[in-house]
Amino acid sequence: MTEITFNQSPADAAVKVLIATKEEALNYGVAGGIVSRALFNQLKALVEREDAAGDKKEILVLDTVKETVVLLRPSNTVGEAGLQVLGGKLYGRLRNFGSAAVFARRLPKTDFDAAAVAANLGLGIELESYSFDKYRTTKKPHEYPKLETVNFVAKDKLDKKGYERCAALANAVRYARDLTNEPSNELTPEVYAKDIKRLEHLGLKVTLMDKAELKKKGFNMLLSVAQGSCNDPYVAILEYCGNKKKKGCDIALVGKGVTFDSGGISLKPAAGMWDMKQDMAGSAVVVASLKAAAQQKLNLNVVGIVGLVENMPSGSATRPGDIVTSLSGKTVEILNTDAEGRLVLGDCLTYVEKEYKPERIVDLATLTGAIVVALGNEMAGLFSNDDVLSELLSISGEQSGEELWRFPLTDAYRKLIKSDMADVKNISDGRAAGSITAACFLEEFLPGKTPWAHLDIAGMDMFGKPRPLYPKGASGFGVRLINRFLRNLEQK
Repeated sequence: MTEITFNQSPADAAVKVLIATKEEALNYGVAGGIVSRALFNQLKALVEREDAAGDKKEILVLDTVKETVVLLRPSNTVGEAGLQVLGGKLYGRLRNFGSAAVFARRLPKTDFDAAAVAANLGLGIELESYSFDKYRTTKKPHEYPKLETVNFVAKDKLDKKGYERCAALANAVRYARDLTNEPSNELTPEVYAKDIKRLEHLGLKVTLMDKAELKKKGFNMLLSVAQGSCNDPYVAILEYCGNKKKKGCDIALVGKGVTFDSGGISLKPAAGMWDMKQDMAGSAVVVASLKAAAQQKLNLNVVGIVGLVENMPSGSATRPGDIVTSLSGKTVEILNTDAEGRLVLGDCLTYVEKEYKPERIVDLATLTGAIVVALGNEMAGLFSNDDVLSELLSISGEQSGEELWRFPLTDAYRKLIKSDMADVKNISDGRAAGSITAACFLEEFLPGKTPWAHLDIAGMDMFGKPRPLYPKGASGFGVRLINRFLRNLEQK
């Protein structure tokens, strides 16, 4: 992990990084005396050659016998997500150097002062430098990044507060990735619950409900998913009280935490089943978001609830055709045991609405393969019963670079999950509109009609190859989105 520092002497840095937007004419004032006149002239000539070729690259590198200079060239319309991506790209260029000094400055025609530029570039560097190798006993020399330190300096002393917020966010994203990358034999529901309990040192209140308590309270849908596994289920509730002047809960976050999903009796195909260790990615986003909120000291009251289960086939497993009574009192016909995440979420939604009466609820889950068919691996699906909440989430997605696409929820789809044998069934009869009918199912378990949004992050939780700011493997997608959403909510 690369260390980010501020206001240290840049004299010993192996690389100097300057910043001038693509729209600016490069001048010696931009360099601010950081480089010699001769080196500046070489850099200016490089810029002119690139611009003449019609390719205004974001990063230019000038290697000389004595030193290396990197020029960052963001657009003057760049947003915070764009700066973070640029920071990630910068890490890629610098990873084989020991240290770098980045000379931050205000970007003209933008809202970014030098400190904000440094904070967002630093966040991008932290996200890009992530790796998960705790189970590897050997590594090849080229796999060890050599970039140990990136030091941000400016004409005036930089305020670190903005970066401290970004550092907390980077730490939360890395935590979500770590959780999602863990193999299922290591991250059982019990181990996961105990790991969440350790977050109490941040000032969070964490309550764990075990199998006996869940049975007593009536989490029967959730328990039906877990009953085929030898690993007992848990529900973890995290409470963050950042606004002690307010008694109520601003928002509840709900996450699906299926630590391994075999499909149960409705068994998945063997090919690719190993990937089902990530079926708890939604819960990882919720837990990491509470962690970030506590470290950033957001002026909000937030509750997170995650259902932690393992979906396995056995003689005691739920059978297709079984009927259970949910925590809400509604009866559910389980036609497919591989449509289990909605059963876990349904009871959690009912519980958090009844017990905490939040002003709004957002759930996150790797819920359906159908959302991947619809959206690919570019954005997550958004389903909501409230236009105001939906709009705020969409804006937050654009700002954070973790975008959402809204789908309809209408009676035409709701009728598809009505059951002849019970109140509702957990899948519709056909394959059409699978993500929408899954969201309609969740909506059934909010009797209080609280403003609610469901984010289907399947397809965004794991990537088969690296992409800007995301490594191969667990992405942590949703943590930056929810953090931006909470910060926007804080300002309302």
